[in-house]
Amino acid sequence: MSLTGTPFFVTAIVVAALAVLVPLLVWHKVGGPVVVRGAVRLSMVLIAQASAVVVVFVAVNNANGLYDTWGDLLGTDSHVGAAPDLGVDGTGGRSIAKEPRVKQHFTPVDDANLGTGVQVTHLTGRVSGADGEVYVWLPPQYDDPAYKTKDFPVVEMLPGYPGSAKDWFTNLDVTGQLRPLMADGEVKPFILVAPRTSLLAGQDTGCANVPGVVNADTWLSVDVRKMVTDNFRAETGADGWAVAGISAGAHCSAKLAIEHPDRYRAGISLSGYNDPAAESASITAADPALRRETDPLWMLTHAKRPPKTSLFLTGQPRDGYEDALALRRAAKTPTQVWVQKTGGGHLNVVWKPLLPEVFRWLSGQVSGVQNAKVVQDAKGGLRPQGGTGDAAVVQATGAGGVRGEK
Repeated sequence: MSLTGTPFFVTAIVVAALAVLVPLLVWHKVGGPVVVRGAVRLSMVLIAQASAVVVVFVAVNNANGLYDTWGDLLGTDSHVGAAPDLGVDGTGGRSIAKEPRVKQHFTPVDDANLGTGVQVTHLTGRVSGADGEVYVWLPPQYDDPAYKTKDFPVVEMLPGYPGSAKDWFTNLDVTGQLRPLMADGEVKPFILVAPRTSLLAGQDTGCANVPGVVNADTWLSVDVRKMVTDNFRAETGADGWAVAGISAGAHCSAKLAIEHPDRYRAGISLSGYNDPAAESASITAADPALRRETDPLWMLTHAKRPPKTSLFLTGQPRDGYEDALALRRAAKTPTQVWVQKTGGGHLNVVWKPLLPEVFRWLSGQVSGVQNAKVVQDAKGGLRPQGGTGDAAVVQATGAGGVRGEK
């Protein structure tokens, strides 16, 4: 029975109800010596408490997309078949464009919580040595005959840690929010891709390559990327690709966008952080050199040349905001950084309403089908600022719009 499925949740509720009802009915009917009666009654109390805890856990897990499978929860699954040293660029010296095409079979996802149109495949990374599920959603225009010769921009979406690849579709309702905006031309018709990021049992990879351990960076920025371009009418150049993440996934999105301007033109980081040690389960934080070299701020300040990438970063004080401002201060042309100050906690309910405005911004940063009609918010709004101008900061002006400042 699926950990995140409705049947398991309903079963847990029924068991919890029975665990309370049965003791009420048989409490005074328990026979035997005093010790036996006490042990039976104590067992009933403990079972009732444990079943209640399970119900709460399942509810919290479903609401936050923490663990997708029993293997993720129990720490028994590994999605790493091999982890060779792939060098600085994570390709192992291969010309990825010359590699054989990756042909995948996709099946529709039979889960109403993900909305309509989401499909999934299980990918084994030829370069990274990692494997896992990848969810893909195609925009309304994809099957329109008028677009049959068009390539579409792509956004790779990363969850937090622990987190499920489904999270952007379920708890953030990204397709439900963006579908009407894409249909109206307010947001570009992006292909949305959500790959598995939990590759090691009980450990956060930091979306990094660690030879002999995991090649999470290559899994996301090479294997998943090539699979998408080989199977769909997707933009192949960096100008048509972006990466977005929440929490630990936000750290990853900033890292990948800064590290690979040849693969991503923009990154969205919702409540991210720079220092990998902010996540206690991070494998990159355990090694001083790796911790430093996978810090987006260090990467930005030590880049041989400022990367041509745009970042949209959000956070609240002591939860990503200061880290975002540090990246903005360090940015030099052509790097651009927008920062939005938020409040309300480190929660999906904070990130979810940001998506329409953030994807309007993103529509002005990447190339691809259809020039978006980016609508200015009634309270000032945020207009995409393309090109190679100075870094910009966006600060909250209340529950409504945001304002951009140079």
